[in-house]
Amino acid sequence: ARNAGRVRGRFRMRKADEPRTKRARDLRRHATSAESFLWQKLRARGVLGYKFVRQEPIGPYTVDFICRDRRLIIEVDGGQHAGNPQDLVRDAWLHAHNYRVLRFWNNDVLSNISGVLEVIAAALAEAPPHPDR
Repeated sequence: ARNAGRVRGRFRMRKADEPRTKRARDLRRHATSAESFLWQKLRARGVLGYKFVRQEPIGPYTVDFICRDRRLIIEVDGGQHAGNPQDLVRDAWLHAHNYRVLRFWNNDVLSNISGVLEVIAAALAEAPPHPDR
């Protein structure tokens, strides 16, 4: 049992899903101006010292930003997301897997970054959902 997680003296690493990794890299490379602007505020533990990563594959989806420690996902949406039923399905799946999702419009990020950061900070201060529930 002691060596159950080891392979020849090393811990097993999960294999990368190359198509999903490539998609995440492409999304990072071609970020919208709102995503880039918010990333400059979130990166390097810029909000309450919490670490965020961007364009992270989670289950069948790729999320814009995630703080894994707090199970908090942030999505930055353009007009194409207004009333999008696929977003409802996506959010339901993420909630079912104990993630919290905050959605902001591009124009809110670009014109009211302090308000957006206040909402994010408040969500980070809340207890995250337990991953086993």
